[in-house]
Parts: sequence; C-alpha cells; structure tokens
Amino acid sequence: MGLGEQKLRAGIGLSGRLVASVLSIGFIAISAAGWTGSGAAAAQGFSWFNFGSGNDGPSYTSNRADPDFVREWEANPPKGYATLAKANIEATKMAVRQYTMIIGKGGWPQIPEPPPKTPRDSLMQYGTTDPAVALLRARLAASGDLRSGNTTSNYFDNDLEKALQRFQASNGLTPTGIADKRTIAALNVPADVRLKQLKVNLVRLQEAIPTTSKRYVVVNIPAAQIEAVQNGAIVARYAGVVGKPERPTPLLRTPITDLNFNPMWRLPPTVVSEDLIPRGREMQKKGQNVLVKFGIDAYAGGKKVDPQSINWEKVSPGTYTYSQQPGKENPLGFLKINFDSAHSVYMHDTPSDRIFGRNFRSESSGCIRVHNIENLAAWLLADQQGWNADRIAQLKEKGQRLDVRLKKPVQLLFVYISAWATEDGVVQFRRDIYQKDGIGEVAASY
Repeated sequence: MGLGEQKLRAGIGLSGRLVASVLSIGFIAISAAGWTGSGAAAAQGFSWFNFGSGNDGPSYTSNRADPDFVREWEANPPKGYATLAKANIEATKMAVRQYTMIIGKGGWPQIPEPPPKTPRDSLMQYGTTDPAVALLRARLAASGDLRSGNTTSNYFDNDLEKALQRFQASNGLTPTGIADKRTIAALNVPADVRLKQLKVNLVRLQEAIPTTSKRYVVVNIPAAQIEAVQNGAIVARYAGVVGKPERPTPLLRTPITDLNFNPMWRLPPTVVSEDLIPRGREMQKKGQNVLVKFGIDAYAGGKKVDPQSINWEKVSPGTYTYSQQPGKENPLGFLKINFDSAHSVYMHDTPSDRIFGRNFRSESSGCIRVHNIENLAAWLLADQQGWNADRIAQLKEKGQRLDVRLKKPVQLLFVYISAWATEDGVVQFRRDIYQKDGIGEVAASY
C-alpha cells in the first residue's frame, strides 16, 4: 500500500490506527487547536490524552511504530495540565490512596522482558498471541489502564493496545502501543516503588506549588519538558534536553531577566574541564587544534591568545577563559535565556534539533536546551512594545546580535517531579533520572 493510499484510508495525515484511538479515552481533553505541533502527530489533530470518561472515540488502522510519529510526539508534546497546578496536590493525595489499595490487592505481575536485539515482529503488539499477553492484561488492569475487554486472553487486541498507549503516555513514553523493552521495564517497576515515589513527590509539590506566580516558566527535569504557564493553565509545553546524571541540572527558583539573540558562547567551567581540555589534549596528539577546529577563542588577562601557542598538556581549568562567536557551530544556537544561577546554567537554542525527537533527553552538561525556543521568547516578550514573532524570526534569519532585558522578569523554576497526578485523575510517572526518589535504579533504567 502506498503512502497516498494509506492517507486516504486513515482520513488523516498519516497511515493508520495510530495513537488517535487513545486520545479520546477519558481524561478531560484540551482542544487540538491549542497544540501547535506539526507533521505526523499534528496531522491526527492530537491534543492531550482524554482518558477517563469511557468514550473510546475513533480507532485508526496504522503503522504503530512510524518514526515520524515518534519524533513528532516527542519534539512537540501536547499541552496537558500544568505540573505545578494547585489541583495536583489533592489529586496526588488521591493517587497515594489508590496505590495503597493496589498494593493491598497484591500489586501487579512482572512481564517477561524480550531478549536483546529482539526483532520488532517478535515484540508484543496488536495481533500478537502469547501467554505473556495475559500477564500484560493483568498488569494494565491492576493500574487501571485496561478498563474493558478480556483480562485473561492471550491475544493482543484493540482494547489492550489502547490500554498500553494510555500507560505509555502517562509514564513519559511515546504511545506506540508496542510492548518494547523500554515499556516493559516501566511496566515492571513494582507498585510499592511507585507508591514511594508518589509520597516523595507529594512533598515536592507541596513545597513548589505555593511559590508559583501568575506567570511562570517551569522545567520539570525528569520529564525533560518546559511549560509556559499563565493563570494556572499551560500556554505551551516544549521538549527540552536536561543534564546528564553525571552533570545534573540543578534545582532553582529565580526570575528570567534577559535574552541574548545570536549570542556569544562563554564556555562554562564544567565544559572547559570535562570536555574542552580533554579534547584539546586528544587532538593535539594528532597534530590538530581544538580551538581552530571549532572556532573558539582563548583569553588570558582579557587578551586573546594565539591558539597555536597553547600546550594542552599544561593547560588546567582557570588558565584561560574561552568563548565562541555566533554562528552555525555555536551550541547556543540563536537564543540564550538568562537568569541568576550559582551553577552557571541557562536555557538556550541548539544548532541541531534531532535530539528533541528522542524519548530519552538527559544529554546536556546541566543547561536546558529548548525546542521551538523562539515561541517561548515571543511569550516572554509579549508585553514589550515592538516585539512579536516576526521580529524574532528576522533576528534568527539575519543572525543579528541583540541583547534584550525583560521589563517584567518572569519567574523560572527548575523542579524535580517524577510522580504526580492531575485533576482528571491520571497518575503520571517519569524516570527518576538522578535517583533522587530514594528507590535505587529501578525507575531510572528505561
């Protein structure tokens, strides 16, 4: 079947039974008009998961693991509910009670993991018949994701696919409806561990939510997402890239003060000590110069240093300061968002946006990369005369250097919320990427 025929059959922008069948299964839906995504997922008219009313809505036949859908879903997440909404405190308390009851009933079964390098057609998905499918049914029924259909059948049917998509979406996974290795690892996090996470994160919510203002930006580190929030409702949600476990993004609460368009990059201490100097030594052995290759300038006492005069074997952190001019190689891209931080972190664009289409995005040195950052900039500058999306687009196109101070600083929070519930009753979990929840690696390894 050709792509054109697939589109005609689906009556939407992509082939098939994609995840649209899940999107009207019960939460309180936010209209698709509120989501600015484009491409595969946006063609479906996706908004946010509508899980709780029992309305199953349309079901499309699809290519479930379509890579375009996966990239689109991850890079342009639907709005959803604000992570720091006041209603989430009571909702999370209810989730604690719910999971206490689940544990009282014996929790849920473990699902056998597929062997390494399993062919995709051997994974559990729509049409599979296998004894493990019955275990998957029991697991999803225990957590409330499977709400209809046979709970003991070995056949992977449409009801089970919808239930698995529900689970994936509320656990920070792309809702493909395929029980791949990562999904099974998430399914196998024990119920008592999830309860501990809910209790730990309830305290975090109770501490963070009262501090929010009417207009704020929040980075939820475990979710690797950024929310622009006004009057308690999300204006936009952005995919982000957060710090690696060995270079974690810090927690903070501080105002956003200014924006640098087409900025110069001043290399932070961590990058200098852990990246630049080791790379300089490595390249020097090959007769190459790291500063020349990447267009980086070194300074000593405020004066520019000849890059060829530097012996990297004798360089230590603090010997020089380093900066990189705006351009295609500059890792800040065309925009840097500034705020006070003792950790020398900031939010910024990136010249390569492919990473935003991945599910796991803990890859930075502590700073936050923001997808579609120009939209966030337009929102931050909305109250300042002479600023709009067109002007920002022109700055990006022309590469013009410009620093802009916000007349009204906007509150910024970096938080670590890995388990919470929203007012629609849906319980959300994310990877405990920095293992802050006191539960070990079990919820950090998928």
